[in-house]
Amino acid sequence: MPVVHDRAALRSVTDTEIRLAEHTIHGYRRAYRIAGSGPAILLVHGIGDNSSTWNDVIPLLAQHYTVIAPDLLGHGRSDKPRADYSVAAFANGMRDLLVVLGHTKVTVVGHSLGGGVAMQFCYQFPRFVERLVLVATGGVTREVNPALRIVSMPVANEALRLLRVPGVLPGLRQITRALDAIPSAPALPDAISPRRFIKDHDDLLRVLADLADPTASAAFLRTLRAVVDWRGQAVTMMDRCYLTERLPVLVVWGDEDSVIPYAHAQIAHAAIGHSELETFSGSGHFPFRDDPERFARVIIDFLHRTEPNTFDPQVWQRLLSDGRSSDDLEGDDATVEAVLDAIDDERSAT
Repeated sequence: MPVVHDRAALRSVTDTEIRLAEHTIHGYRRAYRIAGSGPAILLVHGIGDNSSTWNDVIPLLAQHYTVIAPDLLGHGRSDKPRADYSVAAFANGMRDLLVVLGHTKVTVVGHSLGGGVAMQFCYQFPRFVERLVLVATGGVTREVNPALRIVSMPVANEALRLLRVPGVLPGLRQITRALDAIPSAPALPDAISPRRFIKDHDDLLRVLADLADPTASAAFLRTLRAVVDWRGQAVTMMDRCYLTERLPVLVVWGDEDSVIPYAHAQIAHAAIGHSELETFSGSGHFPFRDDPERFARVIIDFLHRTEPNTFDPQVWQRLLSDGRSSDDLEGDDATVEAVLDAIDDERSAT
């Protein structure tokens, strides 16, 4: 398979046509973007976002692959019913769309909540998955941006209504731009720098603008409350990620992510001992938007270097029967300890 390495060659394909399409499945409209031909790549966006988040990446990947980027139910142009917005339900929706489109083998790329959906998809439908790419994924430990914990609480209904008040969104944009313009203070730790907390303000404000629609905000809250509560992330992958033993896995993260901390990348990389970790220095929660050309090269190289997984029911049975071994963990003592703590925390009843 040919691989594009230089920037000029990648830029030359940015006029690739991205088709917007819809299918009605189980009575609900499922919207998606699709481009290219060849082996299939499924791009799954994060909470409150939509498939347009991948617009800079799709043409670059579509040189060699069929790229499918759905709008999750309740997001983008897909229907927003009063329905099941659990991670498992989203995985079912991805399976159903792929079957309708005639694809039974895919590389799954999931961002944020979409990473949790991608992991769940691998667990529920292992026959479909050839490779897995987790981008700033949710579902590693309970830790998450405090704002999401607050929004998961009942008062969020009223807070989101404020987005419909004229002038609120423009005011937020002005505030974030003012904070972004503040010079960095040498004595101020990066962890509490105002600029760090607004690292992804353009994308986060883009997501907030969509939530001004009442049906979108209702779907967002149902989705959020399915995975986050006041204590943090309620659904994690730690108890089942050992099932990826034979699956090529790539973890991609920005080291200045203020939504899901970069430490989660190291924990995920340690928990999936055979995985690869690609760090985007200086990037926040959306590394594929900060540098789409590099992101596309990383994905293309990963697909080129790795053999697609072929599902083996006997191996799957062995993995489920044997469970996880602590020998599967990689990393230094502190990182391995963090993985074990995350697993214990996941199993706790409180």
